[in-house]
Amino acid sequence: MPEPLAGAREIVDDLVGDRAAGWDRAGLIPDEVLRKPAARGLLCAQVPEAFGGLGASSAANGEFTAYVGSRCSSLRSVMTSQGMAAWTIQRLGNPQQHAAYLPELAGGRLAAVAFSEPEAGSDLSAMTTAIEPDGDDVVVRGQKVWTTAAHYADMIVVVGRHGSGAAAVVVPASAPGVTVRRVPQPSGCRAAGHADVRLDDVRLPASAVLGGGQPLALLVTTALAYGRISVAWGCVGILRACLDAARDHARTRRQFGKPLAGHQLVGRHLANLLTAEQIATRVCEHASWCWDGGSPDMVVASVLAKQVSAVQAAQGAAAAVQVLGSAAAHEGHVVERAYRDAKLMELIEGSTEICQLILANHAVSMTVT
Repeated sequence: MPEPLAGAREIVDDLVGDRAAGWDRAGLIPDEVLRKPAARGLLCAQVPEAFGGLGASSAANGEFTAYVGSRCSSLRSVMTSQGMAAWTIQRLGNPQQHAAYLPELAGGRLAAVAFSEPEAGSDLSAMTTAIEPDGDDVVVRGQKVWTTAAHYADMIVVVGRHGSGAAAVVVPASAPGVTVRRVPQPSGCRAAGHADVRLDDVRLPASAVLGGGQPLALLVTTALAYGRISVAWGCVGILRACLDAARDHARTRRQFGKPLAGHQLVGRHLANLLTAEQIATRVCEHASWCWDGGSPDMVVASVLAKQVSAVQAAQGAAAAVQVLGSAAAHEGHVVERAYRDAKLMELIEGSTEICQLILANHAVSMTVT
């Protein structure tokens, strides 16, 4: 049986080429670049074959995500959003919703997931967006900020309060009352379509609601699990791009009569970069192993992968800048982009500090053996 992601890297190479820097400067990925892989199911490759998806494992999709991240973190960010939307629908939706939405996501329609609000960032318990029943419909009111890929999305999975608990609701981006406004000039992943989303009395059929009545913390944790492991693998890609660029520069750039790589302090940076890439890869492999094996440690492993990989990526990108010096100071250079993109990875899908708190609580609850 053929590998579900066979040929996927070649498709990405053909689409991205040397254009990622231009997309970064323009703050926009061309629509056809997103639609082609979306139509092949590559942006949410873990959607089961029964719903038109590729049925890829977390491990296979993770390595592909890393590859996309090494070429263009903005494209990888859109990929993460698409996969997170599909995962949320798969986990919270009923069979009818699976049949309605998953084939669309695996067949070319684009999606985003909206969590954060002006007063509810890391503290999502402060969320005020409301999904209110009204007869056979629901009415959605609220405002979301920094929603990755919302500028491109055909549908937005909005998380909000629903009765005494919480729910997600699938909102068509074209529905009356939906306003999507791009975030101007974000510091990282500039072409990922970050946008603020305003929801003014958006009326939808009740069948658009996913998982009504769930505790807010459980619902958010469920949706974020996919996003965290995807971001972690994307950080592996950032590290691999930085290592390639730093190694090539250190081999060919000569200072004081010998290649940069021959200077011990430069060699230290290369060693640290290689170490960072290996650490991030191993922790992501473990998280994907937990995911594919249905381990009860899956959520914690995803948080651990995101925490470790994001920190390693930020430090590794800084080291790569140091090796390349002024060569990496040009806007759009792969290492310059990586430096900005990696820092953003320490903030999204749970900041470094939030991940540390989750891991600390897990450590306290562990049984000593």
